[in-house]
Amino acid sequence: MRRVILLAGASGSGKSRLARIAACPRLALDDFYLDGDHLELPQALGIVDWDDIGSWDVVAALGVITSLCHTGSAEVPIYDIARSACTGSQRLDLGGRCAFVAEGVFAPDMVQPCRDAGLEVEALYLDRSRNLSLLLRFVRDLHERRKPLWVLIRRGLALWKAEPQIRQHAVELGCRPVSYGQAVDAISC
Repeated sequence: MRRVILLAGASGSGKSRLARIAACPRLALDDFYLDGDHLELPQALGIVDWDDIGSWDVVAALGVITSLCHTGSAEVPIYDIARSACTGSQRLDLGGRCAFVAEGVFAPDMVQPCRDAGLEVEALYLDRSRNLSLLLRFVRDLHERRKPLWVLIRRGLALWKAEPQIRQHAVELGCRPVSYGQAVDAISC
């Protein structure tokens, strides 16, 4: 059975970049968001709260993680954040690797479900300066044209304020806080 490395961290903290640098197969947990026209999406600040677990499909994510751990491959959705919609799917094949990284803001919420499913899990929280995360998130979101500017500013400031609670939540759910360098050392495939 393969091992899943759940990589958590604040939005914009560098999880995706770290997973690419580690040269590990990567499952982007952002691809499990519900479509923007879903009837019961949570709201905050007058917009959809994409940082609320209710905006995300836990069951589908667990199914894919389980399949990857047991068989080494799975069909994975492709989600377009700017369009707030799933636009297709692709096959993720681990190619004989013994581990993979599943990264995203909801990674902490997957620790217990993965353990309950009998999967081998390592849970890390990428612990970086919230000012750095704010800057990296804003630059990324502008570059990728994820949402209108006013949404990026409102959401960015709200996330900056909430980051200490986000970290605490991750630790309570079983994630180990690590620096960027420690995370690079801990991720081995």
